[in-house]
Amino acid sequence: MRTLLILATAGLFVASAQAAPTTRITVNGMVCAFCAQGIEKKLTAMPQTRAVYVDLGEKIVAVEAREGQTIDVDKVRAEIKDAGYDVVKVESVEQSVEELRAAAAKAKKK
Repeated sequence: MRTLLILATAGLFVASAQAAPTTRITVNGMVCAFCAQGIEKKLTAMPQTRAVYVDLGEKIVAVEAREGQTIDVDKVRAEIKDAGYDVVKVESVEQSVEELRAAAAKAKKK
Protein backbone atom coordinates (compact mmCIF):
# COMPACT_ATOMS: atom_id res chain seq x y z
CA MET A 1 0.00 0.00 0.00
CA ARG A 2 2.83 2.37 0.87
CA THR A 3 4.55 1.65 -2.45
CA LEU A 4 1.33 2.37 -4.32
CA LEU A 5 0.96 5.71 -2.55
CA ILE A 6 4.56 6.64 -3.35
CA LEU A 7 4.13 5.70 -7.02
CA ALA A 8 0.89 7.66 -7.29
CA THR A 9 2.47 10.72 -5.69
CA ALA A 10 5.51 10.47 -7.97
CA GLY A 11 3.26 10.15 -11.02
CA LEU A 12 1.35 13.29 -10.07
CA PHE A 13 4.60 15.18 -9.56
CA VAL A 14 5.96 14.14 -12.96
CA ALA A 15 2.70 15.03 -14.71
CA SER A 16 2.58 18.48 -13.12
CA ALA A 17 6.26 19.10 -13.86
CA GLN A 18 5.70 18.35 -17.55
CA ALA A 19 2.75 20.72 -17.93
CA ALA A 20 4.08 24.06 -19.08
CA PRO A 21 2.05 27.02 -17.89
CA THR A 22 0.10 28.86 -20.57
CA THR A 23 -1.17 32.41 -20.27
CA ARG A 24 -4.33 33.20 -22.22
CA ILE A 25 -5.01 36.86 -22.97
CA THR A 26 -8.22 38.29 -24.40
CA VAL A 27 -7.35 41.21 -26.69
CA ASN A 28 -9.50 43.87 -28.37
CA GLY A 29 -8.43 45.60 -31.57
CA MET A 30 -6.86 42.72 -33.51
CA VAL A 31 -8.63 42.64 -36.85
CA CYS A 32 -6.21 41.27 -39.42
CA ALA A 33 -3.53 38.63 -39.96
CA PHE A 34 -0.87 41.35 -39.96
CA CYS A 35 -1.96 42.31 -36.42
CA ALA A 36 -1.67 38.69 -35.31
CA GLN A 37 1.76 38.26 -36.91
CA GLY A 38 3.12 41.35 -35.17
CA ILE A 39 2.02 40.19 -31.73
CA GLU A 40 3.17 36.63 -32.37
CA LYS A 41 6.61 37.81 -33.49
CA LYS A 42 7.13 40.05 -30.44
CA LEU A 43 6.00 37.41 -27.94
CA THR A 44 7.94 34.59 -29.61
CA ALA A 45 11.12 36.66 -29.24
CA MET A 46 10.80 36.63 -25.43
CA PRO A 47 13.36 34.16 -24.00
CA GLN A 48 10.89 32.36 -21.72
CA THR A 49 8.37 31.74 -24.53
CA ARG A 50 7.98 28.20 -25.87
CA ALA A 51 4.99 28.79 -28.15
CA VAL A 52 2.48 31.48 -29.11
CA TYR A 53 -1.00 31.13 -30.60
CA VAL A 54 -3.13 34.03 -31.84
CA ASP A 55 -6.80 33.52 -32.73
CA LEU A 56 -8.32 36.56 -34.43
CA GLY A 57 -11.87 35.19 -34.33
CA GLU A 58 -11.83 34.52 -30.61
CA LYS A 59 -9.62 37.57 -29.92
CA ILE A 60 -7.15 35.58 -27.85
CA VAL A 61 -3.40 35.36 -27.55
CA ALA A 62 -1.95 32.33 -25.76
CA VAL A 63 1.67 32.24 -24.61
CA GLU A 64 3.23 29.02 -23.33
CA ALA A 65 6.34 29.14 -21.17
CA ARG A 66 9.42 27.01 -21.67
CA GLU A 67 9.82 24.19 -19.18
CA GLY A 68 10.93 25.50 -15.79
CA GLN A 69 10.15 29.12 -16.68
CA THR A 70 7.20 31.45 -16.28
CA ILE A 71 5.74 34.10 -18.52
CA ASP A 72 6.19 37.69 -17.37
CA VAL A 73 2.54 38.72 -17.66
CA ASP A 74 3.33 42.42 -17.22
CA LYS A 75 5.80 42.28 -20.13
CA VAL A 76 3.28 40.43 -22.33
CA ARG A 77 0.60 42.97 -21.45
CA ALA A 78 3.03 45.83 -22.26
CA GLU A 79 3.99 44.28 -25.63
CA ILE A 80 0.33 43.94 -26.61
CA LYS A 81 -0.51 47.49 -25.49
CA ASP A 82 2.58 48.89 -27.25
CA ALA A 83 1.34 47.23 -30.44
CA GLY A 84 -1.87 49.27 -30.07
CA TYR A 85 -4.30 46.71 -28.68
CA ASP A 86 -6.33 46.56 -25.48
CA VAL A 87 -5.83 43.74 -22.99
CA VAL A 88 -9.24 42.75 -21.66
CA LYS A 89 -8.47 39.66 -19.58
CA VAL A 90 -5.41 37.64 -18.55
CA GLU A 91 -5.71 34.11 -17.17
CA SER A 92 -3.54 31.07 -16.61
CA VAL A 93 -4.85 27.90 -18.26
CA GLU A 94 -3.87 24.23 -18.10
CA GLN A 95 -3.94 23.62 -21.86
CA SER A 96 -0.83 23.92 -23.97
CA VAL A 97 -0.77 26.19 -27.01
CA GLU A 98 -1.14 23.10 -29.23
CA GLU A 99 -4.22 21.98 -27.28
CA LEU A 100 -5.78 25.44 -27.58
CA ARG A 101 -5.00 25.50 -31.32
CA ALA A 102 -6.56 22.03 -31.79
CA ALA A 103 -9.68 22.98 -29.82
CA ALA A 104 -10.11 26.13 -31.93
CA ALA A 105 -9.73 24.14 -35.16
CA LYS A 106 -12.28 21.61 -33.96
CA ALA A 107 -14.74 24.36 -32.99
CA LYS A 108 -14.39 26.00 -36.42
CA LYS A 109 -15.32 22.71 -38.14
CA LYS A 110 -18.67 22.60 -36.36
